[in-house]
Amino acid sequence: MTLPDGGRLRYEVAGEGPTVTLIHPGLWDMRTWDREFGTFADAGYRVVRYDARGYGGSSRPVPGVPYSHVRDLSALLDALEVTQTALVGCSMGGGTALDYALTHPEQAWAVVLVASALGGYEATEEEEEWDAQAWAPIEAAIEAGDLERARHLELGIWASLGTADERGSRIREIAFDNIHELTMDESARERLDPPAAHRLGELDVPTLIIDAEHDPPYQHRIADLLAREVMGSRKVVVEGADHVVNMRQPERFQELVLGFLEASRP
Repeated sequence: MTLPDGGRLRYEVAGEGPTVTLIHPGLWDMRTWDREFGTFADAGYRVVRYDARGYGGSSRPVPGVPYSHVRDLSALLDALEVTQTALVGCSMGGGTALDYALTHPEQAWAVVLVASALGGYEATEEEEEWDAQAWAPIEAAIEAGDLERARHLELGIWASLGTADERGSRIREIAFDNIHELTMDESARERLDPPAAHRLGELDVPTLIIDAEHDPPYQHRIADLLAREVMGSRKVVVEGADHVVNMRQPERFQELVLGFLEASRP
């Protein structure tokens, strides 16, 4: 579809029933939901998945031209005549889902935040030190023009269980297909103001928080903060999973999320 500002989003829709929108994490694209796209449709839901601006088959941000992942999602749902949806987002996609639910509360019937980003999150001094050490070699590789090394180093953080097995190999493949993201100009991206971290008490919709056992330490603190501040939310730690939880532990992920959606179904 063509967005109001001329950008384009690639999307797919399958199934019939209450709408569930799947929002992918930042190094990847909507193919991270290959399994869930069909499974959720077979379970009686209308499933929407799309490539966020800058990823997969969607258009790239134009330097200096403001854009918003929340506004893009709103335009997509309007075009599909979706009035209510469950939002299932991983990492960056979780941050988008949360921001969307806060700005369009009447449209969200459930929210699933998977290893989620959180706008306005304030890291501790120890977390800032960890982050600086982890990202220094990645930034050096990017500066040297060695994007493949930079991506390998990133996957050491986000796919810490490795990429030699079948599931890890697919995680790696999709990440490398989006290697352009390393140098993508996102400086014009608009963010929620005030940010979600300062507004979590406003979220009043069934919310499931999924924490990955092998995620970086600050992701666990984000999950704890979400569970503490979002009223009536439930947090689950998925063992044997790193950042892209649904690809690493698909059976457990689907068990948790389909059970939650069924209990929350409008």
